[in-house]
Amino acid sequence: MERGFLAKSVEQLKPSGIRRFFDLASKMENVISLGVGEPDFVTPWNVIEASYHSLEQGYTAYTANAGLLELRQQISKYLNVNYKMDYNPENQVIVTVGASQAIDITLRAILNPGEEVIVVEPCFVSYAPAVTLAGGVPVTVSAEADNEFKIRPEQIQEVITDKTKAIILCSPNNPTGTVLLKEDLEEIAAVIKENNLLLLSDEIYAELSYDDNFVSPASLEGMSERTIVISGFSKAFAMTGWRLGYACGPEDIIAAMTKIHQYTIMCAPTMAQHGALEALQNGEDSVREMKTSYRQRRNFVVKALNDMGLSCHLPGGAFYVFPSIQATGLSSEQFAESLLQEEKVAVVPGNVFGESGEGYIRCSYATSLKQLDESMKRISRFVHKFS
Repeated sequence: MERGFLAKSVEQLKPSGIRRFFDLASKMENVISLGVGEPDFVTPWNVIEASYHSLEQGYTAYTANAGLLELRQQISKYLNVNYKMDYNPENQVIVTVGASQAIDITLRAILNPGEEVIVVEPCFVSYAPAVTLAGGVPVTVSAEADNEFKIRPEQIQEVITDKTKAIILCSPNNPTGTVLLKEDLEEIAAVIKENNLLLLSDEIYAELSYDDNFVSPASLEGMSERTIVISGFSKAFAMTGWRLGYACGPEDIIAAMTKIHQYTIMCAPTMAQHGALEALQNGEDSVREMKTSYRQRRNFVVKALNDMGLSCHLPGGAFYVFPSIQATGLSSEQFAESLLQEEKVAVVPGNVFGESGEGYIRCSYATSLKQLDESMKRISRFVHKFS
């Protein structure tokens, strides 16, 4: 009998739906990709220069496992000044290889086999697989379009069991762009505290909140001791390829995460950490310029989609729109595949972000207005075939 060498948990994982469409598009000519969530801006020059300078000075060795102390101090200061969070850089902050690694080691640090994590959908595609790989059980709950894709606290309460350990939230949200306001978070926080749960708060798009109304749940009363804040430099600072993120939270949880980090990664890249330090210290103007540009693109795309008959709410943050394609009678997969083949526009079918995403597509507007204008013309031409 032939022996199977793969872990069952890995064999059963589905490949990323986002990457599938990106790979298809990469093999075609004249494709406009609205698929991958990546800024079209180059990393600001002062950040690049700071990284160069660190290499010239010979900073090429490992840093502390948790990251450069100066960077952790700056992260702590940045979160305090901008979002009213208070973290000790010595033992409540860890620098990671992207926000994705922060999510991974958080789950591995807190989960025992069989414990449940509530995953609010539509959501980033890696949440549920990361829970599974950490030995946990993802329990999905759907935020609905009629509530602007905001989860209702009673929906969370309904799925809590004696095995529930934590909940994952993302605001501003990928893929919907929805921002949870302070009053939304206070209602959710009440359920979390009542049931003694942990919260993983993915705040990677915090800086890209267009009405400057982002609130971290960690800043609410009684929530800092039960919230792990996940963030990084990829989106707001246009540093996706630098692979640098961070997590902040209770001392005991950060210590456990650091142990995993020690054995699996050692430390995040040193030169990237020096670049990130510069981004936090002197990157405010660049972030503001990018945010202004994204807001302009958002307004253009939302109007264009609604004008062509694809109902689309106005996202409050990130750089995605999540229009309904139900009027066409096509499924999300059918729409995305046909649009790519017929009009050479790559979008992501909404169902890859969870069942409640069926009937929607995700479009990233992190590309030039010229490209967006042409893509909207192509999508409109495609949609009008179904009128």
